[in-house]
Amino acid sequence: MTLKLLIAGGFGVGKTTMVGSVSEVPPLHTEEAITAASAGVDDLTGVERKTTTTVALDFGRITVNPELILYLFGTPGQDRFWFMWDELAVGALGAVVLADTRRLETCFPALDFFERRGLPFVVGVNCFDDAYRYGTEEVRDALELDQSIPVLLCDARDKESTKQVLVTLIQQVMANQRLAAGRA
Repeated sequence: MTLKLLIAGGFGVGKTTMVGSVSEVPPLHTEEAITAASAGVDDLTGVERKTTTTVALDFGRITVNPELILYLFGTPGQDRFWFMWDELAVGALGAVVLADTRRLETCFPALDFFERRGLPFVVGVNCFDDAYRYGTEEVRDALELDQSIPVLLCDARDKESTKQVLVTLIQQVMANQRLAAGRA
């Protein structure tokens, strides 16, 4: 059995890093240099030191056991590449929405995207070194999330932290499937 999971969020929140931290294979990245052509198009506020951007997707793989393989697809974060999200969402069972407390507003489009599609998701608050450490309930309130949506603090660079976010996502997917089966 294979499960397709998405890693989504705004520009510069750590999606590429998260996929790379946990993938058992060298991750596929579609990183390109940020050029002068992006000036006035891409909002680099809060990520001024960023020099590359994902233009299509990131891909990683985790073999949980021989019968269960996770495929991770990281979405591009900039508005101009959001057309890729519809394609990447096909066949996905759930998503991690990565949030950066310095720029929480950048995760609203991802939250809206998954809510509109009824796709289960969790919010991973990527704890950047220079960011204020909000608690999960503060983030939940700021994002106006229902209590049923898990919110976790994480470090996208850390394999164990990323694994915990993915385990929580799979638990969320399973809980949603049980609810749907109960309504049928």
